Amino acid sequence: MSESKLAGQFFDAAIGLLQRVRDEEADNIAASGEAIADAVAAGGRLFAFGAGHSSLAAQDVVYRAGGFALMNLLAVPGVVGVDVMPATLGSALERVDGLAGAVLDSSPARSGDVLVIISLSGRNALPVEMAMNARALGLTVIGVTSVAYAQETRSRHSSDSFLKDHCDIVLDSKIAVGDAELSHEGIEAPFAPASTVVTSALMQATMAAAAERLVEKGIEPPLLRSGNVDGGHEWNGRVMTEYGDRIFFRH
Repeated sequence: MSESKLAGQFFDAAIGLLQRVRDEEADNIAASGEAIADAVAAGGRLFAFGAGHSSLAAQDVVYRAGGFALMNLLAVPGVVGVDVMPATLGSALERVDGLAGAVLDSSPARSGDVLVIISLSGRNALPVEMAMNARALGLTVIGVTSVAYAQETRSRHSSDSFLKDHCDIVLDSKIAVGDAELSHEGIEAPFAPASTVVTSALMQATMAAAAERLVEKGIEPPLLRSGNVDGGHEWNGRVMTEYGDRIFFRH
């Protein structure tokens, strides 16, 4: 079987985007890592939120080998993934006013914590209000979004603002509006989205920067090991005990 030309084109597109965010977002990644490290050092807690497919990058840094034990998923029922039925309900909930405030009010998030909000378009009510409410509560907000949407689309929030307008730090994924890297003769719709690859890379790079900053402060990063390597369960048990008051995915 011959090599797929389109598969190669997708890899090229993804690699190009990864190079762009590595080079163009380096300062913002470092600032995000420092904010997370400062919160960890000060006894703060870490949360990540994303709706729909944006939630994949948030889940990628929660309770996983090589990740920070005290990164928690701020889940909004019905919008985390395509497991909700019908799947279109999740998209509808992203546009509901007031939902973000109710979620934050019932969450353990408090002043001094860090919340990473991931939204490709950043135009729906849920991520916009999540950022607004979180900052009002005294959280540091890191937004991971495509700034292109704010330049080429209209906000769906009553303020006409986007996620990027309510963040302390913004990480721009550089994803083009529509999130489809390829087109081909005989295929009417553009296809091959790269936002998950790029956004997950931004998240992992940010956590790496946070680990680096913690070491500079003389603090061992609260990392989890794989449970599939010898000693992993014992290591994780110690970390979970040490940071138990800041870990909320166990309760």
